[in-house]
Amino acid sequence: MLIALTRAVSPTLADCELTHLDRTPIDVARAIEQHGQYEATLSALGCTMQRVPAAPDNPDAVFIEDTAVVLDEVAVITRPGAESRRTEVAAVADALAPFRALVRILEPGTLDGGDVMLVGRMLYVGRTLRSNDDGVAQLARAVAPHGYTVVPVEVHGCLHLKSAVTALDDTTVLCNPQWVSPESFAPLRTLTVDPNEPSAANVVRVGSTLLAADAYPHTNALLEAQGYAVVTVPADELAKAEGAVTCCSLLVSGP
Repeated sequence: MLIALTRAVSPTLADCELTHLDRTPIDVARAIEQHGQYEATLSALGCTMQRVPAAPDNPDAVFIEDTAVVLDEVAVITRPGAESRRTEVAAVADALAPFRALVRILEPGTLDGGDVMLVGRMLYVGRTLRSNDDGVAQLARAVAPHGYTVVPVEVHGCLHLKSAVTALDDTTVLCNPQWVSPESFAPLRTLTVDPNEPSAANVVRVGSTLLAADAYPHTNALLEAQGYAVVTVPADELAKAEGAVTCCSLLVSGP
C-alpha cells in the first residue's frame, strides 16, 4: 500500500514565499483545480489518499513535501528554511505519527524536504537557502542508524535540489545540469532535461510510473523514449509559487 498525504491549496497562495521567481498573478481557483487533478491522478495510480487538515493562513501549505522526509523506517520532521512555513509542520507530524517513528530537525538547523532526494540507501541533500549545514548534519545523524548515507550537493539557480534533479529509479536521475552538477550523483546514470525546459527535472515516482507536469513535452518524450511510463498533469499555476509535482505530496509506504 502507498499512502499519499496531501494538503489543500490555501486561498492565500498568492502570498507564497518566492526566492528565484518574480511574483506574478496566481489564479487560485485554477490552482485548486490543478491540485485536484493531481490528487485524482495519484489515486488512479494506486495511492490511498489522505488529506492533512487545511491551513488556509499558510500560503505554501500545499507544498507538503517540505515538512518531512519519509523513509521506510522513520519520518524526519523538518524545520523549514522559511520562517513563515514552520507552523505547517505540526499537523503533518500528527498525520505521520501513526505510520512512522518521528525524529525532528531542531534549531539552528533548517531543512526543506524538497532538498532531499532518496536513491536506494543514499540521501542526496541540497545545500540551499532553505537547508543549512546544521540541518543536513542532523538529518545524517537521524538516518545513519537505519543504514542511510547523506551526501550534500551544491545547488545553484533554483529553490530546491528536487527543482534540479529527481530519481527515475534506483540507478537513474533526471537533472538540469545548469542547476546541479551531474557528477554529484556518480555512479548513477544521468539523463538531462531538454535545454528549453529547465524546470522539467521534477517528477514523482509512483511505482513503475513517473508523474510529470504537462508543461514539459520534450523532456517527457525523452523519458518515454528511454522506456519510462509517464503520466502528466497540469501544474502551471502551482509553478508560479515555485512549486512542482513532488512538492504536493508525501508518499508513505504501508504494510
